[in-house]
Amino acid sequence: MTTQTTAPGIPGTPASKTATGLIGIPPHLGRALATGGGALTVVSAFLAWTWTSAFPGDLTVYGYPGGLQVLALVGGALTTLLGLSSYGVKGLRWLTPAGADGAIKFAALATFATVWYTVLAITADLGGVVNLEPGGFIAAIASLAALLGALALPFERPEPEPYDPDDTGWELFRHRLRAGRDITKAAFGGGTARPVGALPSYVEILIIVAVLGIGLTVFTYGIGTEYDELFIGFLITAGFGFAALNKSGLISQASQITARHQNITICGAFVAAAMFPFTQTDDQYATVGVYILIFGTVALGLNIVVGLAGLLDLGYVAFLGVGAYAAAMVSGSPNSPFDVQFPFWAAALVGAGASLVFGVLIGAPTLRLRGDYLAIVTLGFGEIFRITANNLDGTSGPDITNGSNGISSIPNLNILGFDFGTEHAIAGFTIGRFANYFFLMLLITAVVVLIFRRSGDSRIGRAWVAIREDETAALAMGINGFRVKLIAFALGASLAGLAGTVQAHVTYTVTPEQYLFAGPIPPNSAFLLAAVVLGGMGTISGPLIGAALLFLIPNKLQFLGDYQLLAFGLALILLMRFRPEGLIPNRRRQLEFHEDAEAPTVLPKAGA
Repeated sequence: MTTQTTAPGIPGTPASKTATGLIGIPPHLGRALATGGGALTVVSAFLAWTWTSAFPGDLTVYGYPGGLQVLALVGGALTTLLGLSSYGVKGLRWLTPAGADGAIKFAALATFATVWYTVLAITADLGGVVNLEPGGFIAAIASLAALLGALALPFERPEPEPYDPDDTGWELFRHRLRAGRDITKAAFGGGTARPVGALPSYVEILIIVAVLGIGLTVFTYGIGTEYDELFIGFLITAGFGFAALNKSGLISQASQITARHQNITICGAFVAAAMFPFTQTDDQYATVGVYILIFGTVALGLNIVVGLAGLLDLGYVAFLGVGAYAAAMVSGSPNSPFDVQFPFWAAALVGAGASLVFGVLIGAPTLRLRGDYLAIVTLGFGEIFRITANNLDGTSGPDITNGSNGISSIPNLNILGFDFGTEHAIAGFTIGRFANYFFLMLLITAVVVLIFRRSGDSRIGRAWVAIREDETAALAMGINGFRVKLIAFALGASLAGLAGTVQAHVTYTVTPEQYLFAGPIPPNSAFLLAAVVLGGMGTISGPLIGAALLFLIPNKLQFLGDYQLLAFGLALILLMRFRPEGLIPNRRRQLEFHEDAEAPTVLPKAGA
């Protein structure tokens, strides 16, 4: 049960006389404690937390936060600002359009978790509490005080469910657990953000630019974290900080503004993405960026099949492999059975066309199946492709794919005299090989997004949604279900093949082992499907964000070794448990999982 803990128009005040906090501190004292604790945490970030630079980030400098201190500074500042907004301070009321109390709790939790994680890491790595300087103790006490104060903020407790006195001890225990869960959920709940009034167009565009700038800054900081402790701290701060902004209502209002200017938002997002290579000092993280774009583009293609048409495809990565192999064979590789070198546009057409043909050949006899049966057939196709590519080595079959060795030595692209394999200077910035491919892949991603938008808003897109919601009803209304599903399957396959043409040149080599159903390194079919579900099915930004997270997080969690997939799987389970509709859900799907949510005034044609 999610309740509004603040009265409309007076942020931060109790909604009723019966509202109480989780701990027995007077609400006015708790609010002051949370605000003051956040401010003191900000001050402590400018103090030394340890005496030696042996701990990563060099937390020994006074007056200049470094490493994890920066994250603590961000958390403390957010807690302080939200606390001041709850007092109705002029100029800060806009920060909490949905009420401040729930947001303060999440912000204080972000600050506490980041600071105490840092303090415990210093203690563990350096060998005891004696390695802490006064700044570390001040930060720990201040963040704890902020959290205790936030937990004292009042909220409306849900009515307890009645229980049967004859219940067993286990049933009573489960009843108490449910009651505790409902109380905790209500304590961290928030209200409904008020609608954003009409603003001048230039103001709304400036807000969109600011949002995109913040997104680019956060992504650049996260991808550039240089050591394990800093990345874990970044995940803690970013996760709880996003939850705080969501509870405050700022995310909702930003979504309302971007929805009014969708074309500007999409163009701005691509411009912000194009700025990413210019924020890097070398080509190291551009490598991650180009792989994220390849992964995200393929996930967008799968989103047509799964998110719009509702077809469960477990062998989708095979279409990426078909496109990559087809492009590699006509791009001048010495291991190719064909002694030809097509220009990139022709190789891209060959890769997309080959995947399209395979999509039709596989889809035509199988798309009359539904649900689990279709999933099993597509899973089989993915494995058959990999095994066949392994066996076409001249021994077990004709020499086409060079077997397990794959097609190697694929030359770099050269488009209109622009060599993608060499460095180039642009506006005083040195752009390396992977940055070159990043820009090319960004252009292809823009084309795929355009195709997704236009097809989703078209007549065929509405037919996909109808098939997804209820195929029997759609057939009764005259929709040719087989034809509609085959178009979705073929279009999704061709988009994956288009991404595969770039992947072949980026990796230099195409081998069968790159296209597994599941594995620790994306892209594979399981990760692609997880990116669509995690990000939000049927949306544009959802799979792109899901792909970025699913590629970046395992890349940064390599220090966990054999426990990497275990930690990653637990994170996915928790996310699907508490946000099953995905990070960026469409409104229709959100209502399916949250029946008490406010119904939308207008639903887009594709539900996106």
